[in-house]
Amino acid sequence: MPMQPWFPDAKLGIFVHYGLYAVEGVAESWSFYYGDISREDYLAQLDGFTAEAYDPAAWAELFAQAGARYAVLTTRHHDGFALWDSAYGELNVTASPAGRDLVGPFADALRERGLKVGLYYSHSDWNHPDYPTVRGPQAHPSPYVTPPEGQEDPVAWARYLAYRDGQVDELVERYRPDLLWFDGEWERSEEQWGIDALADRILAVRPQAVLNARMLSRGDYATPEQGVPITPPDGPWELCLTINDSWGYRPHDTNHKPVGHLVRYFTETIGAGGNLLLDVGPTADGRILPEQADRLKGLGAWIERHAEAVYGTTAGLPAGHHYGPSTLSADRRTLYLTCFDPPRDTVAVRGLRNTVLRARVVGADAELGHTITGELNGVPGILWIDAPPAHAIDPHATVIALELDGELDLYRGSGRD
Repeated sequence: MPMQPWFPDAKLGIFVHYGLYAVEGVAESWSFYYGDISREDYLAQLDGFTAEAYDPAAWAELFAQAGARYAVLTTRHHDGFALWDSAYGELNVTASPAGRDLVGPFADALRERGLKVGLYYSHSDWNHPDYPTVRGPQAHPSPYVTPPEGQEDPVAWARYLAYRDGQVDELVERYRPDLLWFDGEWERSEEQWGIDALADRILAVRPQAVLNARMLSRGDYATPEQGVPITPPDGPWELCLTINDSWGYRPHDTNHKPVGHLVRYFTETIGAGGNLLLDVGPTADGRILPEQADRLKGLGAWIERHAEAVYGTTAGLPAGHHYGPSTLSADRRTLYLTCFDPPRDTVAVRGLRNTVLRARVVGADAELGHTITGELNGVPGILWIDAPPAHAIDPHATVIALELDGELDLYRGSGRD
């Protein structure tokens, strides 16, 4: 099925890692997997998961302020703790002091603000008794994943898949997500997971649902994490990025990225044709830290000032034409150049065959002069754009719009011998 057009147009989503791990501020699921905390102590966090300050309407308002068009909530991580009152398995929010479904209010709040609803779900469950019953293509030494040699139990594995499928059915039927963000796929083969059957049952109920690449051959888009890829994936993609160094709430992780860095990540990602999925980790009672909220608002303020260069655009110039990211309007007649550092003299663009009708600073009242040098025998010269005046310089990234005489036409040759 073709990619739903809302996804590549969205540009920014918010990832929310919320679960038991926030109680003690430990790493989500991995902390007991690697033995940083005992499994018993990890599960004991259940008694402290209150969600007493959980306000999904306030979350949705913050995400909208950030300029996001969708958000993704971790409904169940690898630890098996479900944020809704599932009829499958016993480890869910109704066994905690929170005592209520947290997914439904999240979905409702997003929709009230016009945001698309994304739900994260891990194929794996390291606390389910039937999970470590078959061996994947790569044998994992963890007893949470792999049975001892010679002790595989395909009947138990079938029970596990029925549990997983039942939970996914609940998410799809109850909350009608626009996007399903799967994880944990590396631990089994596509055949062991029953990916085709799972995708078919999802799409039978939500035929327009977008699935990420961790649905393997049935995924719609790629999901690199933490670093903008040098060579972008083919097709739609999304960079998953933490605001600090952690996915979930970690009180000792104060290494929050400055707004300027987030603007760079964002512009480089959309300039290469991707979305940014920016992560926050709420506290166990449901609060998003002021340090994280402030950064979302700061990014949103930059996006609001430069909205025409963000929404409704596609990837811009290939590397080498402009020293910075760029985007292109849907009609391919306006090119948006991002400059991270204030230009001191001129901004250069190489290989542009078009005539520039107008050069201006986005979000500021400033038109810019421009000249061309070096044009010869069909090989375009260099376009030199005057540096913006001081009042038009953005503190994080300045964007110059070039209005062209037609659709973007680039020279990609090696020049005249």
